[in-house]
Amino acid sequence: MPRRSRIDAPGALHHIIVRGIERKAIFKDDADRDNFLERLKNILTDSNTSCFAWALIPNHFHLLLRTGRVPISTVMRRLLTGHAMYFNRKHNRVGHLFQNRYKSILCQEDVYALELVRYIHLNPLRAKTIPDLKFLDKYTYSGHAAIMGKKKNNWQDTDYVLKLFNFKLSLARRRYREYVKKGISERKRPDLIGGGLVRSAGGWDALKGLRKIKAYMKGDERILGDSDFVETVLKACQDKFDRKYLLKSGGYDFDTVVDRVNRIFCSNFSFINPFNRRR
Repeated sequence: MPRRSRIDAPGALHHIIVRGIERKAIFKDDADRDNFLERLKNILTDSNTSCFAWALIPNHFHLLLRTGRVPISTVMRRLLTGHAMYFNRKHNRVGHLFQNRYKSILCQEDVYALELVRYIHLNPLRAKTIPDLKFLDKYTYSGHAAIMGKKKNNWQDTDYVLKLFNFKLSLARRRYREYVKKGISERKRPDLIGGGLVRSAGGWDALKGLRKIKAYMKGDERILGDSDFVETVLKACQDKFDRKYLLKSGGYDFDTVVDRVNRIFCSNFSFINPFNRRR
């Protein structure tokens, strides 16, 4: 089965997940993590890509990004290629560093942004990389500490997250931390990282209930959102595809279009396609 194309557009919100091949480490020490973060900072700044949440785990990482001037695929290609070259050279290894393609999920912002910020920032705690929330408050390798004001990352958009809680900074941080704390006791959230139709329905239980009443929803593994959002995104993608390939699908190529224009305007000149010149 061919790979499904990425879904992207300026301003789109993406949950990015990258895992090491065979679940092996992609960060072996703080030097690896620091080098990665420096590279991430430079790429995000150059591309005007916003970052709202992130977390580094020894064998994978999460990012919550908004597309800026360049496609997310370009941002990720630069990031992953650079880190793989650095890591292989430093640790005297060859071959692929990452498992398959990275996962990129287009997210419905107003519904899932805060849940994803919390989910991503709790990853070090969930993976038992760190002991507790107090440690997470000042942990260097997660975006949570920057939101709490314990670390400073100029490339991370903390204001966006905090203003979702309150416009007063101290109150916003307190409410944000309370929100993150509540997430610690929650069970794992596979709906946030996979299963497009399950996500759209609100979980397996909700999906089963809908099937019982013969209600069907639109789902896509590349999209995190309700059924209407999924359908809107897919229609926009199809419209873009249709516009791009309208002439081609109708049997028109460059020479055909030129010939048609000549016949319509009764032109007497002969247009030579420079791409068909013999060398």
